[in-house]
Amino acid sequence: MHIVIIGGGIAGLGAAYRLRRVADAGHDVTFTLVERDDRLGGKIFTDVAPDPDGGAYIADGGSDSFLTDKTAVHRVAKLLGIFNEETGTLDETKKTFIVKRGRLVEMPDGMMMFAPTKLVPLATTRLYSWPAKFRMALDLIIPRKVRWAEGETAQQHDETLERFVVRRLGREALDRLAEPLAAGVNGDDPKDMSVAARYPMLLDMEQQHGSLIRGFLAQRKKVEEMRKKYPQKPGGRRRTMFSSFNAGLQFVVDRMADAAGREHIRTGVGASAIGRAGDAWRVRLTTGETLEADAVVVATEAWAAAELAAGVDAGIASLIETIPCSSCATALMAFDVADCPSDLAWHGILSPMVEKRALTGVTLMSSKWPNRAPEGRVLVRGFLGGPRDQAVLEKSDAELLELARTQLVELIGLAPDARPRYARLFRWERGMPQYTLGHLDRVDEIERLEAGVAGFALAGNAYRGVGVPNALESGERAAEKVLRDLGLEPPADPVEERRVY
Repeated sequence: MHIVIIGGGIAGLGAAYRLRRVADAGHDVTFTLVERDDRLGGKIFTDVAPDPDGGAYIADGGSDSFLTDKTAVHRVAKLLGIFNEETGTLDETKKTFIVKRGRLVEMPDGMMMFAPTKLVPLATTRLYSWPAKFRMALDLIIPRKVRWAEGETAQQHDETLERFVVRRLGREALDRLAEPLAAGVNGDDPKDMSVAARYPMLLDMEQQHGSLIRGFLAQRKKVEEMRKKYPQKPGGRRRTMFSSFNAGLQFVVDRMADAAGREHIRTGVGASAIGRAGDAWRVRLTTGETLEADAVVVATEAWAAAELAAGVDAGIASLIETIPCSSCATALMAFDVADCPSDLAWHGILSPMVEKRALTGVTLMSSKWPNRAPEGRVLVRGFLGGPRDQAVLEKSDAELLELARTQLVELIGLAPDARPRYARLFRWERGMPQYTLGHLDRVDEIERLEAGVAGFALAGNAYRGVGVPNALESGERAAEKVLRDLGLEPPADPVEERRVY
């Protein structure tokens, strides 16, 4: 049986590598993966660039990490034999700043997401006004919006992040922290973002504890108990919230492509249409060729998937079209340490929408990760665009890089005449799916219709999670779905899914 995979991001490669493992287990399974770009990885792109004076920059232009608690990447890394290449963040420099009236304010200790769990840091922070601090404390006594009936879940009680945060913690909690977090992590607009799709645990917390603050306090207590029960072994691997690889996140992408078999992968070739011819599938390529297959996996951005699905099922296509996508850009620049402020012990800066800045966030890559820049250099990543400001992306690459540089002069005290040793802009056109209100209901219906189309499956970050592990797993599930449609039960992997620390 032959399967065509459309899309060479982490989801498409997840499907390809899963099929290769099935073939290696003795089954007659082959695949062809086509990717319209001239490279693999999709929104994962690590640029390894030399410095003029020696050494190299490891610059992630897209995703730079994945949540350590999500096991999919760890599992695949073990299968590939590269688990020891994983690295955690440098937590000794772990600080985050929020822009307030043009100045940087350190995020208060004890903030879990956007809810306070420590009284003194909340009371003393300059991030919030005193009325806002009292309003946030009212979360402890404000009743639940509604008590769920037995068996109900967050999906049945979805609401926007804006409505939820304002209801529980007040407007200033939204504007100063929840909004920039949502924009910076997920590229979402809180007034449209589905809490059930992005953060269902928040709605669960409200039900179980009657308060976000109490819910996060209980969560923190569990984490502390687990650390006491399972202390880190001497010389053992550091366990941090986020993980990556020593050579950047694209390292795992490249190893997956190698293991799946690059002879089955074609880059610089896209799919323009999908159709059926009896029991066979036909995929028309941008080269004019037509590939025949027993099944098709579509692992592309939502807008591209909608266009391709139109030739498969009009209902699926119309539902995918309702998933909006925004564009963004990341500006990577490196500077001499001498041109930077003395305090470089931080990971990131979030700029709330109320600040009206073009730069929505900053990551100090050389402080967040080990060995990302040569000695004496500072590697910085700035974010532009997203749902709050699509117009800024009309500027040229050079203009956006200069805009980011001037913002760094204002925000972190970069020398006004500092010029980057390395600079590159990455554009992600319509690459950020928005999980708007009711997203899970739409995805449920997409999956119901998909189940009725034998030999067809969707994968990617537009459906059930935008993180790298989520996208990877979606590709594996898609591969398994079409195999079952063809009468083959996929064999289990030799590495069991379990905690890896």
